Amino acid sequence: MELLDYAFMQRALLAAVLVGVTAPAIGVYLVQRRQALMGDGIGHVAMTGVGLGFLLSWSPVWMAALISVLGAVLMELVRWYARTRGDIALAMLFYGGMAGGVMFTSLAPGGSTSNLSTYLFGSLTTVSPSDVTAICVLAAFVVLVTVGLRRQLFAVSQDEEFARVTGLPVRFLNLLTAVTAAVTVSVAMRVVGLLLVSALMVVPVAAAQQLTRSFAATFAVAVAIGVSVAVGGTVTSYYQDVPPGATIVLLTIGAFLLLTALAAPLARRRARAAAAAQPGPDPAECSIPASRPADGKVGA
Repeated sequence: MELLDYAFMQRALLAAVLVGVTAPAIGVYLVQRRQALMGDGIGHVAMTGVGLGFLLSWSPVWMAALISVLGAVLMELVRWYARTRGDIALAMLFYGGMAGGVMFTSLAPGGSTSNLSTYLFGSLTTVSPSDVTAICVLAAFVVLVTVGLRRQLFAVSQDEEFARVTGLPVRFLNLLTAVTAAVTVSVAMRVVGLLLVSALMVVPVAAAQQLTRSFAATFAVAVAIGVSVAVGGTVTSYYQDVPPGATIVLLTIGAFLLLTALAAPLARRRARAAAAAQPGPDPAECSIPASRPADGKVGA
């Protein structure tokens, strides 16, 4: 293929594959925990890390990973200890992250907020070799956690109280989930963008749930959808000269709509098959009771 002749496209495709794997892998737990928008909030906080990277002339990917992990930890602390006013604290954290990113980027030497847009919406040509190295290391961590601890994370996502009774370290696993989501945001921001990464965490999982029943099947199908749309969006972006992040998200939504349309007749077919497999009522149980005369005695 022509696009593989270019080094920047090779890096972009590798990053897209890693993003397609990691985003749904952690997203399946976030959806189960009803925290589908956590990735969006962490993406706002990671903007400060990108701005600091520009200001300090460090790698924006590594700096975003550090700041987003700190933000994820703060989010979990707010969820544990500030239940009454937690929404206000989280709002300040998210908006402060956005403002910090814009401010630090503008203060950077030769900085311009236009540099930030490549991290907000993704860019193919700006994925550098150092970015690929960082993305590979961070993606390995995400896969190690989401696959290696899948039973524990699933148990906590399903029922925290039951998981606590069984002896699982619930708070540590919750914190690890938040940190892994933060790392995933840093992995995905070069391809999808900070403002769109949450869609790639959530929508493939929602699409997979239209066809699957078990957690393992949902996990596998969601990752397959994630890789397909990430690579497809990257290739489409190259040939059509359109933003990669927006293209990937639109393809993801299209996959969800397609699978939803296919799932409706499949669900009806399964329902008919289940009804046909059930045994019919016992005639003895459906017999009409003998009529009683007015005096309450049954006639001979």
